[in-house]
Amino acid sequence: MKIRFCEQNRGKGKAYRRLCEEYPQLNIKIKSCIKKCSSCEEKPIATVDKEKVTAKNSDELYEKIRQLIEHQ
Repeated sequence: MKIRFCEQNRGKGKAYRRLCEEYPQLNIKIKSCIKKCSSCEEKPIATVDKEKVTAKNSDELYEKIRQLIEHQ
């Protein structure tokens, strides 16, 4: 599973740190751009296996990604 965060996205920090701590075996990176600019400016965003995941805040983003990990 590949999880990517955009370097420019303001909501990435907390979700990124928590995921790296809890799932060190996963391929989690912060990239300079994940090519989702319109969404990236508006709210926390990541891609999970190239699928866009958005949320209202960093905690919600973390929970959505965690659910995807657990279901796989």
